[in-house]
Amino acid sequence: MSAATTTPTAPTAPTAPTTTVHDAPSRRWDLVGRSLMGLNSAVTFAVFVNGLFLMAAASDDRMMVEGWRTFGYLVFSAMWAMLAYRPRQVPAIWEMVIFHKVAATVLAFTILDTTEGMQSSITDTSVAALTIFAYIACRGWQSWRVIQRADAA
Repeated sequence: MSAATTTPTAPTAPTAPTTTVHDAPSRRWDLVGRSLMGLNSAVTFAVFVNGLFLMAAASDDRMMVEGWRTFGYLVFSAMWAMLAYRPRQVPAIWEMVIFHKVAATVLAFTILDTTEGMQSSITDTSVAALTIFAYIACRGWQSWRVIQRADAA
C-alpha cells in the first residue's frame, strides 16, 4: 500500500474579473443605446436653455418653480451625457433616471386632464422608454461591477 503524496502549491493571487463575450453588448447595440442617451441629453439641454427664458419671464411667485424645473433639466442632461459616455461605469445613475422618469410619467397620467399633464405624459413616457431601451441595449446593470471590483481590491 503506497501513501499518496501531495505537493504543496504556492498560494495564488486573486484574479481580476474577466469580461466574456456574453458580458458586453454588441458594438451596434452599444452604439444605439449611447446614441439614444446622447439624444436625450442634447434635447434636454435645449429644454434647459428654453427654461432660462421662461425663468426670465416668470412672475416672482413662479420663479422658484421655474428655476427648480430649469435646473433639473441641466442635471438630467448631464446624467444622460454621463450614460452616453460611460454606460457601464456609472452605478446607480441608470436606475435613478429610470425611476424618476417612470414616476414622472405616472404622475403625468394622474393629471392627464391638464395641459401640463398631457404634455408631460408624452415627453416623460418617451424619455423613460428610450432610457429603459438604452439600459437594456448597453447592459447598464453591469455598471454595478465597478463597485464590486473596488470591494475586491
